[in-house]
Amino acid sequence: MTRSEQIRDAARLWQEHLDAGFPAGLRGVEFEGIDMVMLDADTAGCVCTWLNNGGALDPERRRILQTRLEDLARVIPQISAPSGRQYYQRLHRLALLASSASDAK
Repeated sequence: MTRSEQIRDAARLWQEHLDAGFPAGLRGVEFEGIDMVMLDADTAGCVCTWLNNGGALDPERRRILQTRLEDLARVIPQISAPSGRQYYQRLHRLALLASSASDAK
């Protein structure tokens, strides 16, 4: 997949993510000490920056994104509500797209 294809796919997923809205049942919820609102905010901030910068991330945001990818992998299996799981799976896909494209730079 080319960088432009990654950005295009991520932009589509990003719009889906924005349209979905945060799952109300996960506000104030933590899994393994990971606050779900902050996980969303940190990951979304990195993805949004990556999209706005044409597929580039600075080293600090790459580090944050990598950490949040690891966190997403740990918490997604613990989300029981289908809508919440779908929301975070989409966020995970976005983070993977941004991370793999940034690493390939």
